Amino acid sequence: MMHIIDLHFLEHQQAIASFLIETSEGPVLIETGPYSTFSHLKKGIENLGYQVEDVKHVLLTHIHFDHAGAAWAFARHGATIYLHPFGARHMADPGKLVESARRIYKDDMDRLWSDIQAIPEKQLQTVEHEETLHIGGVSFISWHTPGHANHHIAWQIGSDLFTGDVAGVKIGDGPVIPPCPPPDISLEKWKNSLEIIRKIQPAKLYLTHYGEVTEIEAHLDLLEEHLNEYAYWIKERWEQGMSLEEMTPLFEQYIQKELKSKGLNDEALAQYQAANPAWMSVAGLVRYWKKKQEKPKD
Repeated sequence: MMHIIDLHFLEHQQAIASFLIETSEGPVLIETGPYSTFSHLKKGIENLGYQVEDVKHVLLTHIHFDHAGAAWAFARHGATIYLHPFGARHMADPGKLVESARRIYKDDMDRLWSDIQAIPEKQLQTVEHEETLHIGGVSFISWHTPGHANHHIAWQIGSDLFTGDVAGVKIGDGPVIPPCPPPDISLEKWKNSLEIIRKIQPAKLYLTHYGEVTEIEAHLDLLEEHLNEYAYWIKERWEQGMSLEEMTPLFEQYIQKELKSKGLNDEALAQYQAANPAWMSVAGLVRYWKKKQEKPKD
């Protein structure tokens, strides 16, 4: 049985999810969220009849703090952390990751993400593309799905696919939009990953931001459409010589207008902003186009 745990990120509902899967060997967790929401995750686990110490297997879609920031707390209690090979060294020694994030988030770093600690290498288990883990009678298939991040995995259980960020952000009845933070955004890799999802033909997608999607084809088509729209919106202004500082408020207005056109209220807009700050996509997509200019063959 699978349970969605709302982490109440920044006191908003349905901004970040963690997923608890019950097995004969105890609960398995997909995503931990940031350590700033650990108290909500702990309560959610306890409400399902377990303790944090019972979680011995944690599967990460990628190592961004909103997905993996609390993984160390489970490792401290003996859990094995499963992740992409490209992410392992950063979890074993998060110093550079934290330093880089602090330059971006500045004084907001602690409020957003709280504590981040190293995980012993012996508790980090990397998984290859299409590798299957067998835990307590449940099979978990690892699909390497870069585009949002080079170290991204979508985890398959039966006909369900836990997609991290590669299948976008969709909250409630709002539209699906692509989260595009630096430094790894690649349109080409992302579209290839969407093709992987289409070939898997899952019955359900479970988004970390947020929850269950059953209209798979329409969802993925709209995500790809928005990915192109956002990327080329940024490209046009970047080629005109517009700076990040000039572009960011314009892009934020552009996203807000689109979301409001779908009838979203102020709380829904705040949920989207918490899950996927628009300014991050400006930085990520500008970096993408700069890399394309430096190396035309991505």
